[in-house]
Amino acid sequence: MKNLYLENSPVAYYIDKTANKEWLVFIHAAFVDHRMFEKQFDYFSGKYNLLAIDILGHGNSTRAKKCDTVEKTSDWINRIFLKHDISAAHFVGVSLGSVFIQDFANKYENKVLSLACFGGYDINNFDTTKQKANSKAQMKMMLKALFSVKWFAKANKKISAYTNEAQTEFYNLNIQFKKSSFKYMAGLQKLVNKYPAKQRKYELLVGCGEHDIPTEIEIVNEWAEYENCDKIIFKGAGHCVNMDAPQEFNVYLEKFLQKCHSAV
Repeated sequence: MKNLYLENSPVAYYIDKTANKEWLVFIHAAFVDHRMFEKQFDYFSGKYNLLAIDILGHGNSTRAKKCDTVEKTSDWINRIFLKHDISAAHFVGVSLGSVFIQDFANKYENKVLSLACFGGYDINNFDTTKQKANSKAQMKMMLKALFSVKWFAKANKKISAYTNEAQTEFYNLNIQFKKSSFKYMAGLQKLVNKYPAKQRKYELLVGCGEHDIPTEIEIVNEWAEYENCDKIIFKGAGHCVNMDAPQEFNVYLEKFLQKCHSAV
């Protein structure tokens, strides 16, 4: 994929325009970067035009100014759309990435063909009490990172991936995350419950792995029920399902996208 930068912003983004078809946008999980989707890029190249970004503070998106915050992510993506004449796209987000694709849909609904959220939660209908179950563990992880990114990455890979191969891949990306980028994560809370929940005008897919934490599985099941949307719990996978079960993930995602296309 071609590496590009958005003017007057810290955002690095990547484009593969080898298909004369719809666009597919990928937003990665926390502490890694767009490379977590390499197996998806290989699979969907030529089938869809592909766009991926590195979230602020991740990968190559580190040339930030004091005024740059993660709350601007949706507007930066929109600027990329305008620059490359992308009228609308399908969006895929894993974990943190699912937050940003939902925020984009809140602001630019007419530019969304579908959302596929994995290992995430509904940011317009988020029950903060569920987050309390994970807060202590998250704080411990953050403290590890303050002492050593290697220490943090070793612990984080076991939470973020299930298979040995995926854990190794996640670790090798996580180890490149800079301590200084933690400050950008604070802005995430400003994206939650900011907009009222409303009926979606596009197809929605939610999912996670069977080995993800019980709270996440509960969130996905409840989300799918009240949204009446597509849901998938991947076998043999943990939090980052696209890394743990790439073949199953790619096939299922492609079927979902084909369904969206036939529904238009």
